[in-house]
Amino acid sequence: MIRIDEIWLAREPLDMRAGPDTTLARVVQSFGEARPHCAYLFANKRANRMKVLVHDGFGLWLAARRLHRGKFVWSSLREGSAVALDEEQLRALVTGLPWQRAGGAA
Repeated sequence: MIRIDEIWLAREPLDMRAGPDTTLARVVQSFGEARPHCAYLFANKRANRMKVLVHDGFGLWLAARRLHRGKFVWSSLREGSAVALDEEQLRALVTGLPWQRAGGAA
């Protein structure tokens, strides 16, 4: 099991052709660094694909998810600081539900 203490949602879209090195460069550009036990989520412009980069303390994991119908409910703002999510919000996001109303959101 990979330990994840923090989950960060990037607002700017990512080219889904990006591999681990390009995605890591985007994490450093957007978040300053890839911190251990953190997950960084990115979507493409259409919000029907998502990539997650996880730093497990030893190395990096890169996972992708694709929706064949519909879109991920992403942040409506395309610029600005990243958004922190909790586990319940992440579960809602990856299943296509409105994550803003789940978990620790007010």
